[in-house]
Amino acid sequence: MGCWQRLLTFGAVSLRVGGGASVPLGGSRVLVCRRQLSGADSETLKQRRAQIMSRGLPKQKPIEGVKQVIVVASGKGGVGKSTTAVNLALALAANDSSKAVGLLDVDVYGPSIPKMMNLKGNPELSQSNLMRPLLNYGIACMSMGFLVEETAPVVWRGLMVMSAIEKLLRQVDWGQLDYLVVDMPPGTGDVQLSVSQNIPISGAVIVSTPQDIALMDARKGAEMFRKVHVPVLGLVQNMSVFQCPKCKHRTHIFGADGARRLARTLDLDVLGDIPLHLNIRETSDTGQPIVFSQPESDEQVKKPMRRSLLVLDAILREMKKMLSEDKANSRYQFVRRGGYNFSTARLDC
Repeated sequence: MGCWQRLLTFGAVSLRVGGGASVPLGGSRVLVCRRQLSGADSETLKQRRAQIMSRGLPKQKPIEGVKQVIVVASGKGGVGKSTTAVNLALALAANDSSKAVGLLDVDVYGPSIPKMMNLKGNPELSQSNLMRPLLNYGIACMSMGFLVEETAPVVWRGLMVMSAIEKLLRQVDWGQLDYLVVDMPPGTGDVQLSVSQNIPISGAVIVSTPQDIALMDARKGAEMFRKVHVPVLGLVQNMSVFQCPKCKHRTHIFGADGARRLARTLDLDVLGDIPLHLNIRETSDTGQPIVFSQPESDEQVKKPMRRSLLVLDAILREMKKMLSEDKANSRYQFVRRGGYNFSTARLDC
């Protein structure tokens, strides 16, 4: 059929087909009207367009009681995003015991937080009919995995998923939290867009392996957050190297320094390297994350825990830097009200 275009005519409407021939209706003469806009008219038109474009977009509203939100995301699944989110939340709590930390799992189709945090059961309801998070290791947790059977697939269309995300964001009684770590699903779809547009976010952490296939999608994730005006704190290079426990030979199974090359391309920092280590996998599968369960073990186990804390240190530094660079930006007003003194942030590892 081609592309049809309406043309203004005297007394009738003429339709133009994609090939360029015009077909007058009613035998009237075709006249294409062009209007030169004055400066005032042009500005009015721009404002009108901006109003139309802003219609339907949600207004950002902070989660009640939550001071700062850090999202942990990835473009590709299976790169250790949830493991990083869990250990980051535990590292935040370990770094300063006076800070209250929460963990929100918005991966509706594949929630991992219940198993990694060794939690089961349904959330209780408060007097205001809000869900109360489940608590373990001092971390308040909420996940879709608490609301469905562990083996039951979530076979939902987009509208139902968006409704579930809205409930997880707005119908949870977090109490008072200094930090809320959000474990995002992989990709750049509806959930990521909904979370980014509905709540103010302190910063996003992108997790990727050094493999080229994973880095392609990690870049898309970083670019998405930039488009929705969420500051990207940096990249975490997970599974960066494997060291044989017997001969100590180091092998870069997924490639070497891929995330560092991507970080240079995007003008971002690499927040840290997490090795491919057996203890990280085992402690995650048994619901005893390594930052909590083995902080004082032998050196081979201790290194991954220390690296997680170093990632935390880098994240806090990036948040401090962004805050100092853009103090006038309203996007950071809620950070300043958060009560965390970035100037005294320290890490004893």
